[in-house]
Amino acid sequence: MIFITAKFRVLPDSADRWPEITGEFTRATRAEPGCLWFDWSRSIEDPTEYVLVEAFRDGDAGAAHVQSDHFKKAQETLPPHLAATPRIVNVTVPQDDWSLLGEMAVPGRD
Repeated sequence: MIFITAKFRVLPDSADRWPEITGEFTRATRAEPGCLWFDWSRSIEDPTEYVLVEAFRDGDAGAAHVQSDHFKKAQETLPPHLAATPRIVNVTVPQDDWSLLGEMAVPGRD
């Protein structure tokens, strides 16, 4: 799978509205057949920083994502709300889901 983590520094006046601002893009991406997950989190230390954790089935699914109409629209509509260019880590990993964190196993609750 293609595993991507990106940090978005959002302008302060857009930070509280970021989930709404990205809502259409998020819903459309999650509906893509090759999207495994597409999840936003907000930093507890910096309220203007959001982290996006996303995964796609394979390179073809990732390519379909960046060629989609909703991605192209996001390229136009999201940058005006950003304080800086997002930073990204993009890797291919040989799995198709999250692994269990064995060091913090919770017996009987998995």
